[in-house]
Amino acid sequence: MSIQPSAETIAVYDRAGLQVGAADRATVYRNGTWHVSAGVLVRSGDGTRVYVHRRTDTKMVFAGMHDCLVGGVAEPGETPDRTALRELGEELGIILPADTTLPLLRTIAWEGEWLGAPMRCHLFAYELRYDGPILHQPEEIADGWWWTDAELASHLADPAWPFVPDTRALVEGLFG
Repeated sequence: MSIQPSAETIAVYDRAGLQVGAADRATVYRNGTWHVSAGVLVRSGDGTRVYVHRRTDTKMVFAGMHDCLVGGVAEPGETPDRTALRELGEELGIILPADTTLPLLRTIAWEGEWLGAPMRCHLFAYELRYDGPILHQPEEIADGWWWTDAELASHLADPAWPFVPDTRALVEGLFG
């Protein structure tokens, strides 16, 4: 399986986390170029449940896998917090005011592999307490549901459970 060219340009970073340019998304993924991804952990208003979803089978990376962060890659010139807000609106239909500041949960510099190619990403995770409606973007999210921390921790304890690997590394120790 190979990563096909895309028409989307994303921000390119260096190992230290500084933006150094832009490139086609597929090229970034194929070459293992450092980039930034921002995601939001959506918790119920009372904090007792986490929104988990399954990515569509047509996603460029980590297709069909589960995730508890809703997010994506930074566009050129876009800050991680703006990426998180944009992706929250795109993927779950949760539109927040542009001046919203979400609490930063954690950051990591992650290096892994996808389809035999190296992947390198600075991952920023934010948190939102939310009880409103959720509307999936059908091209990105196949299904979603609410789980307790214990339910998510139980699934994360199984290394064979198809869960997005960079998020798995980021959330290690957060649940259970």
